[in-house]
Amino acid sequence: MSSTWIDAQGTGPGAGGERGNPRGSGLFSKSVGWFDVLFAALMAAAAGYVTHRYGQSINYYEMGILWAVVPVVSYMGYRWRSLQILVLVVAALSLLGVSSYAGDLQNGEKKFFLKYLLSSQSAILWMGVMFVCATVCYWLGLLGRSPTASFVGTALTWCAVGMGFTGMFVRWYESYLIGADVGHIPVSNLYEVFVLFSLITGLFYLFYEQVYKTRQLGAFVLLVVVGAVGFLAWYGVERQAYAIQPLVPALQSWWMKIHVPANFIGYGTFSLAAMVAFAYLLKVHANTSSMKALVPVGSLGVLMFIEPLVFHGKGISVYWGMYFGIGCVIVGGILLMRRRIAEALPPLETLDDLMYKSIAVGFAFFTVATILGALWAADAWGAYWQWDPKETWALVVWLNYAAWLHMRLVKGLRGNVAAYWALVGLLVTGFAFLGVNMFLSGLHSYGEL
Repeated sequence: MSSTWIDAQGTGPGAGGERGNPRGSGLFSKSVGWFDVLFAALMAAAAGYVTHRYGQSINYYEMGILWAVVPVVSYMGYRWRSLQILVLVVAALSLLGVSSYAGDLQNGEKKFFLKYLLSSQSAILWMGVMFVCATVCYWLGLLGRSPTASFVGTALTWCAVGMGFTGMFVRWYESYLIGADVGHIPVSNLYEVFVLFSLITGLFYLFYEQVYKTRQLGAFVLLVVVGAVGFLAWYGVERQAYAIQPLVPALQSWWMKIHVPANFIGYGTFSLAAMVAFAYLLKVHANTSSMKALVPVGSLGVLMFIEPLVFHGKGISVYWGMYFGIGCVIVGGILLMRRRIAEALPPLETLDDLMYKSIAVGFAFFTVATILGALWAADAWGAYWQWDPKETWALVVWLNYAAWLHMRLVKGLRGNVAAYWALVGLLVTGFAFLGVNMFLSGLHSYGEL
């Protein structure tokens, strides 16, 4: 992680209302300790074991990615020690799940801990439940000024991220148990990438929560994660999307392993920035009339209600009706409680800085993902760019955030305009992510609903 991230000043209220710099708190390393060395050694040992055990079935590109992960994750763990604990816990749970199968997929229905905890479907379900519970706790902590409730929200978010990553790694192994020709990294369809989106958004939020020493934004950021979880619940039941399917020919490429994760780091951080932008606007308009305050709150309502309106006619209308009703209660409650909520939020300067850093990180990864996508297209279809709808909308997203960053860095754009722009950017990003798959056809139509 860059020094810019670590050097951010924590100006917002922390779990105990403290104010200060996150450095020196023990969460962010300043010098290499024995645990950092041990963690890096364990990462190298794990890569060595994979190379020894599966080296014959891994090509040179995949081997390069595997070993590149070792220094990257080791350095990230050195800079953010909480990540070290997460990696070790996920590794332990994933190995326990994999070993419990004993090479037989049927054990997923026979063994208690696999069936109800560590199989990919169970772990992902636990992830969704924990994200929902964490959101409730964050709101209780925000409205009730309860550090305990906010702490529980943070703990549940960590558990949700841990279970989600465990589910993804176990799902990867399960795909190979189905068949060697079926096995693939689980980032190949909408079900899997919605899980990935939830995990990346949640993980980046946890990082910034520690950087800025405030838990007050979890109530806002996790709303978009819960929206993704809501889609997963519907999509998994209606389309049985949790079932592992063989890859279509276009996705049978090692490019997918690096393009998709980089892409969704962009999507996740852009979404995080949008929800921080909403918190910014809510704080600005907290003491204005209800009609003026309705503008930012209504913007959130539009974002929340698009999902049930779009999917209402595609099955389980009662489900989306309930989703719409819950959304109305949330939006109405935020409007009525806006003054109390705004008082608990960090200063506007902190929100603006967090919004900027999230977009800057997302833009960097989205740029890399776009370049990787062009290289993948050249490998698969013989051309770097064909103005396919997915490619075109990816360019629109890139230009949108390039303009946002340009206006901020060159023109000093701040305040309401930047916040509204970031909030509307979520609509643009959402259409590029999901809308193109639903309403447009093209070379990427294999990802349609």
